Amino acid sequence: QVELVESGGGLVQAGGSLRLSCTASGLTFSRGGMGWFRQAPGLERELVAAISWSGGNTDYLNSVKGRFAISRDNAKNTLYLQMNSLKPEDTAVYYCAASARVIVQSGVDYWGKGTLVTVSS
Repeated sequence: QVELVESGGGLVQAGGSLRLSCTASGLTFSRGGMGWFRQAPGLERELVAAISWSGGNTDYLNSVKGRFAISRDNAKNTLYLQMNSLKPEDTAVYYCAASARVIVQSGVDYWGKGTLVTVSS
């Protein structure tokens, strides 16, 4: 059974930082692309950052480029999202996603339950 468990969310002031983690079990973590999505109230879920199976390729939502960094540790089956210079508009539930394909943009096969990030002004 595949399980993705996010942690690291919380309340932070604008300009602050958070690091999200996602620990995976039940899948061959190193074989597929991973990503972080987010969904704010009333809005659709959007891809924030993605990383290929090897970690060699990354992609970011334009609004987070230069502020967020995605990384993975295949030895620990863990995905990370370092979020700096947070803004109130970054407030959302953040979801970890895993794909059986090289990149998560080709399709998500598994979702975590999400972790809430709230940025106060």
